[in-house]
Amino acid sequence: MPKDPIESFIFFDDGTFPNSPLPLLLYKQVFNAESGVNPSDIEKGFHSNNWVNPWRNGLYDYHHYHSTAHEVLGLYSGWVKAQLGGPAGKIVTVKAGDVIVIPAGIAHKNIDQSPDFQVVGAYPQGQIPDMRYGKPGERPMADENIGKVSLPDNDPVYGGKGPLIKNWSIKVDQKH
Repeated sequence: MPKDPIESFIFFDDGTFPNSPLPLLLYKQVFNAESGVNPSDIEKGFHSNNWVNPWRNGLYDYHHYHSTAHEVLGLYSGWVKAQLGGPAGKIVTVKAGDVIVIPAGIAHKNIDQSPDFQVVGAYPQGQIPDMRYGKPGERPMADENIGKVSLPDNDPVYGGKGPLIKNWSIKVDQKH
């Protein structure tokens, strides 16, 4: 489990961005940044927990969300100041070694970054992300899509007994 506590954030529908009743999870220092984080190790870890279709890049500098997939971001270099939940959301700074698990519907945006910021992203097996921007006309279709996104079988870092499984199943149980 993470060396530091897991932070979780709930972002509610703000009228533009649907966000989610599922908490966004921030795992601090999952990977040892002091010895250097290898992006291939992050990809292998995600893949072993059925989070696939990895990519390497940064984080877009505009608000966006995915209505057809959950997303995990594993930072392997530098730091980023990210705004989560839309323009009225929370700003957090995450750095190499940290992991963010973003439920479908939660807006995210790069506010600032170090020159060496790099991240690996991935999605649960069987989920293909779309891009939504909070533009008129995206909803209610985006809301319908989000409602159909299944919960992943595994936490992207810790597998079948990881924090995501506990945190997200509690929220699903509370909706019924």
